[in-house]
Amino acid sequence: MDKPASQKLALIIPAFRMHTQLFLNVLNGVTEADALKRVEGRTNHIAWMAGNMVNCRYWLGETLGLSEKDPAEELFKEGRALDENLDYPTLAALLERWHKISPTVYKKLLEVDDTMLEKKLEFGMGVSFLEENNLNMVGMAIGREDYLLGQMGLMRKIFGLPGMKYDVNESLQY
Repeated sequence: MDKPASQKLALIIPAFRMHTQLFLNVLNGVTEADALKRVEGRTNHIAWMAGNMVNCRYWLGETLGLSEKDPAEELFKEGRALDENLDYPTLAALLERWHKISPTVYKKLLEVDDTMLEKKLEFGMGVSFLEENNLNMVGMAIGREDYLLGQMGLMRKIFGLPGMKYDVNESLQY
């Protein structure tokens, strides 16, 4: 297993890599038509959830100092709500972006040091027990990915697809 420069990320690295795999697994078998379905008009659709997760990777990269921007940032930034009047990227486009940004963010996660992680980063939550810094933003990004994977996994079941598998492609190194 790759070792990060900062031991503070020792738990994050395997979670990041597992999320990379699970994103592929959760979308496996989901059609473009199913990706746009909502439950009783009350849920986000899988295309929005997947797009939000791709955006989360770009957001994490920016937090760590990368300059890459999500081409669909306006649709997803800051957890923007689903808008049925907008056109969302296809799953194919989102998977392409996933594979573009994920290795770059992974490399950066391995390189960042404690000084960078401890750097203040205001996210405006005003939570007394949450220090606003890069390290906690990394943790929040991983938590967001967990949440989105769970939502997409549930939507798979609702649409009659089998549950998400935990298969791992060992050749995927990010």
